[in-house]
Amino acid sequence: MSRSQAVLLGLTVLAYLLVIAGVLLDTTLVDLDWWARLARPYRRWPELEPLLSTWVVAGQRGPSAIAAFCWLGWRAHRMHSLRPLLVMGTALLLLNVTVGTVKIVTGRLGPHYAHYVGSAELFSGGTVFPSGHTANAVVTWGVLAYLATRWRRTGAVLAGVTACSIGLTTVYLGTHWVSDVLAGWAAGLLVLLALPLAEPLLALTAARIAERREARRRTPADAGSARLPPAAPDGRGRDALVSLRPAPVRRARAGGGEPYRSDPDPTGAAAAEAGRIGGRGSAERSGTQWSGAARTGVERAGAER
Repeated sequence: MSRSQAVLLGLTVLAYLLVIAGVLLDTTLVDLDWWARLARPYRRWPELEPLLSTWVVAGQRGPSAIAAFCWLGWRAHRMHSLRPLLVMGTALLLLNVTVGTVKIVTGRLGPHYAHYVGSAELFSGGTVFPSGHTANAVVTWGVLAYLATRWRRTGAVLAGVTACSIGLTTVYLGTHWVSDVLAGWAAGLLVLLALPLAEPLLALTAARIAERREARRRTPADAGSARLPPAAPDGRGRDALVSLRPAPVRRARAGGGEPYRSDPDPTGAAAAEAGRIGGRGSAERSGTQWSGAARTGVERAGAER
């Protein structure tokens, strides 16, 4: 984190604490809340209500998160990395924990359910402080700008405008106090500023997941290729290696004579050797018989002469 980011983080924490203290201590901030409540802007400009009631959905956690995760899922597929999804998931988790805790502790009621004029309406079982719509708009659209590779500044401006307009829309509709919106802006900005601190852990997690997926994808291919021997160096392929036979082993005779060969494949090489020897013996016997007959014929011819 750079020095400027650290300074901005510190100022945001200070602003958040001041808003919380202003509500808890029933300061002028509560008077501002009631001024906006009694003004009833939704009655002064009723023609804007249908449009703004639809626009505020962009700050709801469900629709905005679904849209963001669909986009980031496509980005993760293109990048072959789960980092975009991990960053958004971590940001929303931090948002739910931090904002949800303050909501439960303060228990503030909304403007439509206020009981006493001028009261902060704390510890009454409500869940409006800080504004969840506002904080969620800051985080969701801010993370999309944070993850952008191009047009990052333009995305940051659009995210800021969206978050500001959604916060003011909740005041117009009478669903939140002004202090709720101020606290929501601060809470969402704190989550965005804390994301760089979690980046090393997120990058390590994404790398480990990618390694496991790669190892799982390579295992079947490696097991299949290991069952077949490699190609022979003479280019005849695996069949040449499969057709090879082990060399015969020479063993010494028990009586100390000439060693004989024990062929591990008697039906193969040994049979061929026996056939070759048998053929040579038959040829020798045939030659001997022919030479004997010829010699007898010569002797008979000499006797007749």
